[in-house]
Amino acid sequence: MKPKKDLFPPATPEMSKKRAELAPEITTAFRNWNKEVFKSGALDQKTKEIIAVAVAHVTQCPYCIKAHTRTAKLKGATNEELMEAIWVAAEMRAGGAYAHAALALDQMGALEDADQ
Repeated sequence: MKPKKDLFPPATPEMSKKRAELAPEITTAFRNWNKEVFKSGALDQKTKEIIAVAVAHVTQCPYCIKAHTRTAKLKGATNEELMEAIWVAAEMRAGGAYAHAALALDQMGALEDADQ
């Protein structure tokens, strides 16, 4: 029996190189866009990285969680700030499910009206 591989392979320089080889123009555009998005502006870089950590939890990207948590810490984010942002993300994700119940309730009502 083969040993079980990790669900998510580790991000490596080789993986980044392969992505760039397969789509060089798009990779360059993405990297430039990323640099532009994370530059200080109305929000400082630390705040942007904290937001990225929260969003990464909503999108459930393990690579993004690791990378942006590391960068946020390097930009001065505290563990408490990061955890609070993660809780905001959790509430928003749960809140989305709660709010979308309106779709199911609407459909239930439509089906009940059709039965009558």
